Order: sequence, then C-alpha cells, then structure tokens
Amino acid sequence: MLKIGLNLYNLRWLFIIVFIMFFASSISLGSDISKQQGPPPVPVRVAIVEKKMVSNQLSLVGTTEAIAGSTVAAEVSGIVEYYPVKEGDFVKKDALLVRLRSTELKLRLKGAIAARERIRANLKNAEKELSRFSKLKDTDSIAARQYDEALYNHKALLQEFLQKEAEVDRLEYEIEQKEVVAPFSGFIAEEYTQVGEWIDNGGPVVRLVDLKQIRITVDVPERYVVMLSPQSEVMVMIKSLTNNFFSGRIYAVLPYGDRNARTFPVRINLDNPGYKIKSGMEAIVTFNLTGAKSALLIPKDAVITAGTSRLVFLLSDNKVMPVNVEIVGYYDGNVAVKGELKPGDKVVIRGNERLMPGQTVLVLEK
Repeated sequence: MLKIGLNLYNLRWLFIIVFIMFFASSISLGSDISKQQGPPPVPVRVAIVEKKMVSNQLSLVGTTEAIAGSTVAAEVSGIVEYYPVKEGDFVKKDALLVRLRSTELKLRLKGAIAARERIRANLKNAEKELSRFSKLKDTDSIAARQYDEALYNHKALLQEFLQKEAEVDRLEYEIEQKEVVAPFSGFIAEEYTQVGEWIDNGGPVVRLVDLKQIRITVDVPERYVVMLSPQSEVMVMIKSLTNNFFSGRIYAVLPYGDRNARTFPVRINLDNPGYKIKSGMEAIVTFNLTGAKSALLIPKDAVITAGTSRLVFLLSDNKVMPVNVEIVGYYDGNVAVKGELKPGDKVVIRGNERLMPGQTVLVLEK
C-alpha cells in the first residue's frame, strides 16, 4: 500500500511539471509570433502629387470691419423713459431701442382730435346750408350775398378742418417717433444715453453694426494692384480664430491711392456665419495675380504642422516617411508646395496625424 501511494504521488508531480513546461513554451511561442507579426498597419487615404499651372499669389495684411454700421438717432426730443438694450446685445430689425416720454404729446393729441371733430360737425352743417342755398339761388329765391356768405363759410371751415387734421397727423407721427427702432439687424456696439436723460432732435441713441458680412480693406502696392481682377475670389485667414481659410471676393479696387506709399485700397467682402469674425481683427488676404507658373499641388489636408515646420507623409511600398515642405500658395482646397516631392508621388491625406516614420499603412479606397 505504501509503495502504491508513493507512485501516485510521483505521477502527480510529473504531471504538474509537464504542464508548466507546456505553458511556458506556449507563451514563448506566442511572443515569437507576435514579434514576427508586429503592430497592424494603419488605415490611411492618399492623394497624388500633381504638377499644374497656377496663378501667382500675393499675401497682405488688412483689417476687418462691419459691412454696415449706423449711429441710430432720435428724430424727436424727449426724456428717455425706457432703454432695453445694452452694449453687446444682438437686436433684430425693428426691435425697440429706446422709448421717450410722450405724455404731453398724447394730451395735445386728445385736444386736437376734439377740436377736429367739432370742426367736422360744423363743416357738415355748413355743407347742408350751402346745398340748400344753392337750390334757392337756382330759383332766384335768395340774395346772392347770402349764398356767397354760405360758400365762404364752408370753404373756411374746410380749410380749418384740414389744418386741424394735419395737426393730429403730426402729433401722431411725433408720438410714433418717441419709439426708436433698429433699422437693421445687428449688434449694439455703443450706448449713448440712459433712462432719465434728455435727448435732443437728432441725438444719438446707439451705435449699431451689422456683422452678417465683413468688409476687409487692404492697401495694395501699385505694381500689384494692376494685376488684380475685379470681383475675383481671395483667400482670407483670421489667425486669431483659425488657421483655415475663408473664401471672400473683391468688392472694389478704389481709384485713389496714397501718394506717399503708392498703395491703393482694395475692399473685400466676406460672409460671416455665426458672427465669429469681429470688427477690427487682423486678416491675412491672399490675392491671385494675373500671370501663371508651374507648381506642385497637394490637398491641404496632407500638410501637418510640427512646430515651425510643415511636413507630409510620402507613401512608398506601403510604408510612410516624412518629407519637409514649404507652402508657396493656396488654390481651392489645394496648396502649392516646394520640397522633395515629384509628380505622381502619393501623400497621406487621412490618418496622418499619428503616423511614425517607417510605419506600415493600409491604403483605403476613396
């Protein structure tokens, strides 16, 4: 019995040792396979480097301003009774900006209306009398003097009625003008009064600016201004907002310039959805000049900014390598670059944010 127990004990330990050796060899084999396979390839999309003829470009700095701005004034005088707006508020067209006290005008209006109605009653009576006298005159039953008196009385009352009606209209208009409304939708840029203050005729109420569109003024040297095409598109960058470009259009090339600097103001209009662009911001405007040159074009999404450098990932044998480039122009979503690239090369445009030099990639179809 003792001998049998020892044999079973030895077999159990033998089994444990064999299991441990098998498990260790499995881990080692898995590690070797993993080392042989490496990390999986990164999925990317690529674009082909093209060589095309493009226009020369010029970049200059300008300043943004509201497309429309107005100092809204009160047409009538009065004491400010209600002032519901403040600087920075956005108001829609016809929104109330200020209400002036109109108590005295309303009292005068009541008196004028009462006087007008009294004259209206007298005028109706005079019309009846004139009609009756006209019939009597036709039959020679009344003296001419009586008819003339009735006619002149009617005319006088009619003129008095028209004069009083004009006074009522004027008072109603003045009461209506006691409320100053926004002439267009925009932002309150400045307040000029407060509740309780007196406003004279033509006195300012608010400064209202319309930022739905932005205008940019750029002073362009005369040697370049002659190379601009009116109404042509331009690219605008507002660095304080984004490194991406907005698309604008030349509104006007003004015909007068600075005699000393020999520059001419060029105005650009730019849509401003969301009102992100504010008046007074710095804008870098890139103009397309007449004349053409040959350039290498790639999608702007291919370019990655690394500190002060810019680079693209060049695809070769399913692996990528970084190539430094210099941007020399922007053209409808593409950029013209200089660097160690040639037409037909493939550069990564999607999935390039975390690529490493020499990394294997999987090119996805568009």
